[in-house]
Amino acid sequence: CEAVKKSEKLLKFTLDDGSGTDRTIVSGIRKWYGDGASLVGKTVIIVANLKPAKIRGIVSEGMILSAADDNDETLSVSTILSEAGLPAGARVR
Repeated sequence: CEAVKKSEKLLKFTLDDGSGTDRTIVSGIRKWYGDGASLVGKTVIIVANLKPAKIRGIVSEGMILSAADDNDETLSVSTILSEAGLPAGARVR
């Protein structure tokens, strides 16, 4: 995870989605996660069946699922406990 240069809102994630090829996702959650270091190594839930979109010159291949309060003051990325032993790419059912 890294901050997108010249952006105050965006983080760029490089994720293992279980396909054998890294997936890049750009997300506007920098306000809540700073440089994103606290998300490195987490197993996050993504929406993967979206058409890729170019954001600030970076092709984003999905969305990271998160929830926020009504005022957007608190936001939390949806994660899976790594102790569950699920492999990268496990499907949400």
